[in-house]
Amino acid sequence: MHYITPDLCDAYPERVQVVEPMFSNFGGRDSFGGQIVTLKCFEDNSLVREQSEQDGKGKVLVVDGGGSLRRALLGDLLAEKAAKNGWEGMVIYGCVRDVDVLAQTDLGVQALASHPLKTDKRGLGDLNVVVSFGGVTFRPGEYVYADNNGIIVSPSPLKMPD
Repeated sequence: MHYITPDLCDAYPERVQVVEPMFSNFGGRDSFGGQIVTLKCFEDNSLVREQSEQDGKGKVLVVDGGGSLRRALLGDLLAEKAAKNGWEGMVIYGCVRDVDVLAQTDLGVQALASHPLKTDKRGLGDLNVVVSFGGVTFRPGEYVYADNNGIIVSPSPLKMPD
């Protein structure tokens, strides 16, 4: 499905929250959306790996990496795994790496920046907790939509207007 966030904002102004403009598109899909699954982790992508291996059909992984610009929470191998398992995309409040491969992967990826250093693997983090960044609160089970215009959150699914 192709989403256009300005059209969704125009059609549902009372139902959407708009994330502050700090993210860039790194994935092979320039538009994506789905039900929110959240992770909270800091410079440790162990749970990103675990979730990438799960069935992600219709879902978007929202990763609160604390805004760290010191390590990459997603790289080519995990992105390819997530794409194979049907994930629609990932919103990462942190960094990614292997950006040339990410751009060729059938996965939406929005992140703050790129960084070549991988994370430590300590198994730390929290799954499906409420997270907040960019002026918006992301709740598991709600919906997120992203494109090159920005990222929006809605408590319920949105349909593209005709």
